[in-house]
This record gives sequence, C-alpha cells and structure tokens, in this order.
Amino acid sequence: MVREHITKVKAPRALFVPFPFGSALGKPNDSDLQHRVLAATLDLLQQPSGPVLVDFPEEEVPAPLLQASEVRRREDQAVVDPADEVTALRAFYERWVEEHAGRTAVGLCGIPQRRWRGVVRFLESYAQGDYADLKERPATVALPQFVRYCIDDLKAFYYEARMVQRPEAAAEDLHAWFWSETAMGQLISTIAQRMNSVEDSAAKAVAYGIAR
Repeated sequence: MVREHITKVKAPRALFVPFPFGSALGKPNDSDLQHRVLAATLDLLQQPSGPVLVDFPEEEVPAPLLQASEVRRREDQAVVDPADEVTALRAFYERWVEEHAGRTAVGLCGIPQRRWRGVVRFLESYAQGDYADLKERPATVALPQFVRYCIDDLKAFYYEARMVQRPEAAAEDLHAWFWSETAMGQLISTIAQRMNSVEDSAAKAVAYGIAR
C-alpha cells in the first residue's frame, strides 16, 4: 500500500494496490473485487524471478476512511461516561460475535471485554497525564503500545456493535458516528493529544495511528 516501502525492502513479489489504509483488498463487502486482488497477488508466483512490483489495475478507488480530525464533534452531545457506553453496547457486540461464528477483530489487549470498565479507567488516567498501568500489560510491551492495543480493541468493539445496531450504515457513517457522537471517540482524541504533547517518539508514533 506504500510504494516507497516496497521499493526499499525489495520484496520478491509485490502487488501495489491504490486503496486507502484499512482497505487493503478494496471496498468492504465487494467480494468480486477482493477475489480479483487475491488472484492478482497469487499470479505473481508465476514470475520466474524477483523483485517484482506490479500495479493492480483498478479504476474505482474507495474513498479514504474518515479520521478524527475530519469530523466535527456535535456540540449538543450530553456528557456520557465511556465505561457506561461500553456496557450499553455489549449486547450488540455479543450479537455480532454470535452471528459471525465467533469472528471478531477484538483481542489485541488480551483483556476480556466484560472487564473493560477497568480498561476505560486506565485510559482515562493516561489521558489526564497520571501514571497508569494495568497488570495485564505484558512486560515486553511498552506502555504506549499497550494503550494502542486497548484502543484498537475498543474501536473494533464499537464498530462491530454499531454494525449490528445499524446494518445499513456505510463505512463513512460508522466513522462519523464514532468520532462525532461517542464518548470513547472523544477519549481517544484526548489520548492522542496527550501523546503528541510528550517528548516520546514511541508515544507520538502511536498517536498518529489512533486518531488522526
């Protein structure tokens, strides 16, 4: 997805796709397009030697996903505890898991979602600049990276729950809802601001990924 990276590492076989981050196989729910991308990738194995870089010939490129900085938060939003918000969405998320035979993007942080009130309190403390940690954080994982794992899990939880609530919603609608209407979106934006304000290159790198 980044041509400069492909040319630098000289991958033996690489297919460059003109899609935005988060859509490596193209548009969501477009199985025909996704199969064409996979077929074009496997076709590279026919090349006798490498490095090989081929462009995927697709004219219709999905629009980039909305980021936090592109969404204006609604000013009339009531103040909501993000932990209560997580609890309110739990039944929808569990329906998603049931309807998809256990498939979910949640699981990076290793903490079961029914214990996430503690994760939310940890993130709130971190956002306020207080010393915060969780005993579940592996010793080999730096604190900013563990914050990223927790946030990625929470975002996946919210999106999967929302897709049960609003199955007709487009990807743009999901992103606009998360960043403009949820307490969690606001909390994550605050964490990103805090990470960008400290002299820590690892934290700044995480901030770029969690809420741009």
